[in-house]
Amino acid sequence: MAFLIVLTAGFLFYWLLSGLAFKRKARDDGQKKPYACGENVTQHRVQPDYSQFFPFVFFFTIMHVVTLFIATIPVITAASLCIVGIYLLCAVIALSILYRK
Repeated sequence: MAFLIVLTAGFLFYWLLSGLAFKRKARDDGQKKPYACGENVTQHRVQPDYSQFFPFVFFFTIMHVVTLFIATIPVITAASLCIVGIYLLCAVIALSILYRK
């Protein structure tokens, strides 16, 4: 209900204040061309190489999830030690898959 009230208020403000909005002039042909750092760009579709970035990100994510899981495990009992062991084994398998060649 609160979402609908806020959504209705947003549309109402949009409708009331649309008369004060800045109106654009007609677009020039130059506005549709790519532009970067004062130079005309001939090839505007740059494809960066993330091949070295993704293994680092996955390693970072796996290690932080494992650390958070182990840090928040309840009081140590036999069952929780078993769960931690299985989780660590899965993390080691995930890291070995990540860095296999």
